[in-house]
Amino acid sequence: MKNTLLIDSAYINGKFIKSKHTFDVVNPATGKVIASLPDLKVADCTKAIIDADKAWKSWKNTTVLERCNTVRKWYDLIQQYKDDLAEIMTLESGKPLSESRVEVDYGSSFVEWFSEEGKRAYGETIPSQKKGTRMLTIRQGVGVVAAITPWNFPLAMITRKVAPALVSGCTIVLKPASQTPFSAIALAKLAEDAGIPKGVFNVITGKDSAGIGKELATNNLIRKLSFTGSTEVGKTLIEQSASNIKKVSMELGGNAPFLVFNDADIDAAVEGAIAGKFRNSGQTCVSINRFLIQEEVYDEFSMKLSHAVSKLKVGNGLDKGVQVGPLINTKGLEKVQHHVQDALNHGAELATGGKVIKDLFFQPTVLTNVPKEALIFREETFGPICALFSFKTEDDGIAMANATEFGLASYFYSTNINRCFRVAEQLEAGMVGINTGLISNAAAPFGGVKQSGVGREGSKHGLDEYMELKYICFGGE
Repeated sequence: MKNTLLIDSAYINGKFIKSKHTFDVVNPATGKVIASLPDLKVADCTKAIIDADKAWKSWKNTTVLERCNTVRKWYDLIQQYKDDLAEIMTLESGKPLSESRVEVDYGSSFVEWFSEEGKRAYGETIPSQKKGTRMLTIRQGVGVVAAITPWNFPLAMITRKVAPALVSGCTIVLKPASQTPFSAIALAKLAEDAGIPKGVFNVITGKDSAGIGKELATNNLIRKLSFTGSTEVGKTLIEQSASNIKKVSMELGGNAPFLVFNDADIDAAVEGAIAGKFRNSGQTCVSINRFLIQEEVYDEFSMKLSHAVSKLKVGNGLDKGVQVGPLINTKGLEKVQHHVQDALNHGAELATGGKVIKDLFFQPTVLTNVPKEALIFREETFGPICALFSFKTEDDGIAMANATEFGLASYFYSTNINRCFRVAEQLEAGMVGINTGLISNAAAPFGGVKQSGVGREGSKHGLDEYMELKYICFGGE
């Protein structure tokens, strides 16, 4: 049966559009072309921005109940077409179908959350110190929003930007990653079916990420830019956005540590490590990058982890029972190979894996006795590699965990409640997982510190990112 949500068009001002210029989208598991999409240019992006600005004039004046009810209908449709959306995601990203289904639920949870939270964008009254003066605040949508999303979570990274923007009264111009644009188009189709007016939600497809990104960052009609991607690109977009003092949210790179203390439940830690490392073949911004294991439990943890990793099933995400899919492209594969070889060159030992299976498939790998001089200690690998380092004391482990310019997520395992609070407070990260490898939730603020980003997504704080606080002062008696 044909997947009716697999649409080979961009979506601007309520219309699905074609172009004489196209680019191919390839399934990384098979190397085959899924379909071709319009390769839009900067001029097309500018038109979409103008259309979104015109739509904003009316959308912002709808009632919050109308906006939230429409977004709720969008959620219902996403749930209705869960299987179609999951299939599209697996085709374009390569992740296992079971993971894609989980992402549809995770992504739609933001839509559901903000369809309710939008009704709670409260202002406040302020006691006046001057007779005859009354003061209050209100919250209003910031305006036209630009959203740039990555390939590794092609649905969830969109919904957690678009849903709060919509309920706030903003309109959106979305630029999804060229590797995984079909999820974005499918979401736009369902948003249209839910009753989102033309021009309110626009999707630009194209390969000119730098040119389109610059237009989104510098165009004066865009009031807010939300980006998920690399720190390097994020820095460029911040610089460009500074030209017109644009509001920005940046969810950037990570180098997540996973600490296992000598009082940890080792079996639970191994289970959490598998969950936190191998989702999407390790290609997530909160994926564990450095395993820091206290000396007393190092051998036990490394043995049990290596055994569990060796049993993971690798293959095409559409095949039954597959747990680990391919890397997204050749560049990603080459980085994984380089990091493994560099670690071995520095004296690390290979416990399991370490080789290319075929094409873009790389064996789930465990490296032990990795020295801090290895690249993998400093750089985000974005692949199915577990690099194990050892530490002596609690303070040593915390110092190693914080020895990075990034600070998105951190994880640790301990059964000592005092240590749990102590370590969580000392880790330099926007998010900390204690005795769990999975931390994301629509009700919780997602974001990092240091060079991992600016702002938060999800939670009530994620709604504030798309609103301005306006102070109103009444004079007179």
